Amino acid sequence: MNDAANAAPGASEQPVPRLANVPVPSAVAPSEPADEAAIDGALLLLTGDRELSRTQRTLLRSMLTTLWALSREGTAMGDLKIADAALAEMTEAFRVFAPYRHVRKVTMFGSARTQPADPVYVLAKDFATRMAQAGWMVVTGAGPGIMAAGTEGAGRDHAFGVNIRLPMEADANPFIAQDPKLVEMRYFFTRKLMLIKESDGYAVLPGGFGTQDEAFELLTLIQVGKAEPAPVVLVETDGGTYWHGWRRFVDDEILARGYISTDDLALFSVATTVEQAADEVLGFYRNYHSCRWVGDLLVLRLQIAPSKAEMGELNRRFAGIVASGSIRLAGPFSPERADNDHVDLPRVALRFDRYHFGQLRTLIDALNQCTG
Repeated sequence: MNDAANAAPGASEQPVPRLANVPVPSAVAPSEPADEAAIDGALLLLTGDRELSRTQRTLLRSMLTTLWALSREGTAMGDLKIADAALAEMTEAFRVFAPYRHVRKVTMFGSARTQPADPVYVLAKDFATRMAQAGWMVVTGAGPGIMAAGTEGAGRDHAFGVNIRLPMEADANPFIAQDPKLVEMRYFFTRKLMLIKESDGYAVLPGGFGTQDEAFELLTLIQVGKAEPAPVVLVETDGGTYWHGWRRFVDDEILARGYISTDDLALFSVATTVEQAADEVLGFYRNYHSCRWVGDLLVLRLQIAPSKAEMGELNRRFAGIVASGSIRLAGPFSPERADNDHVDLPRVALRFDRYHFGQLRTLIDALNQCTG
């Protein structure tokens, strides 16, 4: 799915306002220029004669320039430790997930305190089994509770774990422990990055502060375009009150005060059965495949191209999210061809306003109803 949660197609960056008459501390003033020759030498030493694209070399050079700045700015030891550990954790996670990037994945969030006899545990386990049967892999935080239910239901061959080292939950659950698809992490922010970055869909089951943090961050990233459009299903047992109570809070305290718009409610759904939850995730990819920015165009790749009549209806319904021009059928663009990026698929392109991501989700739902 996502190339990166924080690097996915997203809203235009806004300049950070500067406070008037507040001097910039000398500690963050620009450092001395980097030694270009030394950085080029280090890049050559690291990469040797390996075949790398110009973009890869540019990015690696940029990383070395950042290291140069860290070494020259008197960065505190604690800050260096954070940067070192975060980079190491991401590097290991990239390595673990890389062989499976072609397989769709669903991340499951939920309480570590849910017991195996709890109906919510059973529901989570059965959902994971259903997704594995559909050919998906399941990603969890590798701990107990809902995380154990997800890995147990999916089976070891279809499961990933991204474990956080905590004093009260030091070890991964037995269903994923010692598996090569288990990643151990120290920091929540790198863990959440991987739980979101690597998946194509998300199921959130009842939980505590951590689950709420994950759910709201996930919805925020999609709402502002820092994560690619994806299905988010909030799952509880039939007759449960957890997500329905949450939804009342969202409606009465967040939506009613204008902190979100009605369109943002399209970014998630609530399910009370395994089939409802699975249908929400799998149905998102019924026709929609993926998206990519090409210049100022948002390109939506599909399995089936909409008919002329369907295109007319799409333009009528979604004209408000098109900055200029119209939604149109398109072939693969030059950057897509250069990367051999799903060039066999039909696509539609639009100059999306980079703001109405809730309506973009509704557009994808409409594309999933197209029959060509």
